[in-house]
Amino acid sequence: MSEAGSPVAIVTGGARGIGRSSALALAGRGYDVALVDLLLPEMRETAGAIEALGRRASVHEADVRHFELARATVERIHATWGRVDFLLNNAGAPMPKGILEISEEEFDRTIAVNLKSCFNWCKAVAPIMLAQGRGRIVSISSLSAYSGGVTSAVSKFAYAAAKAGILGMTRALAKELGPQVAVNAICPGVIVTELTKSLVEPRAGELVKGIALGRLGGPEDVAQLVAYLATAEPSFMSGQALILDGFQWVA
Repeated sequence: MSEAGSPVAIVTGGARGIGRSSALALAGRGYDVALVDLLLPEMRETAGAIEALGRRASVHEADVRHFELARATVERIHATWGRVDFLLNNAGAPMPKGILEISEEEFDRTIAVNLKSCFNWCKAVAPIMLAQGRGRIVSISSLSAYSGGVTSAVSKFAYAAAKAGILGMTRALAKELGPQVAVNAICPGVIVTELTKSLVEPRAGELVKGIALGRLGGPEDVAQLVAYLATAEPSFMSGQALILDGFQWVA
């Protein structure tokens, strides 16, 4: 059982980048955090940072594409800590290839990692949250869900299709799971992480010119919004897609 009834969060893709920053932000607001990723050494390091903040952490090495693995992992977390209050669907992968270059296998993998994973983990946590009578889900979409993978985007159409699918899923689940569970999505613009650094940095100067706040985003920018959606009381927000891009207006 989580200490003193502390709320419990599950963060997929929690080893580094947006997942790591979000996990630390949640821990800073009183959450115990279960991390899910394939990067075991980095995930253990993030777990240590969470514990240094005085919260509990657990690590779960899992491929988010597989539902039965998601279900078993969530059951294990629930059995250990007795509750699941928040899910962050953060795991994802870029796909910079356009339709003329991408293979069917690469397209299927892009959809599985970025979209089907959200189904897997939402379906796994939904019965627990409904039984508790309370829960919150946030999925990381992308500005590309609206722009369609424009010239400045790290990823192209397959990624954009997956991230747009998250928005439809978010709105539908907000209706299906409400009023007990609030479901929202965040649509980041250009965010520099370990995963995107090599693709973004060569064009940083060009990209910054098209952002009103005059800088590229970082994982901590997304993490602050994640933490708000997880902890704001009272909250009247569900079914929303929140754009977080520093106001980027150049394609």
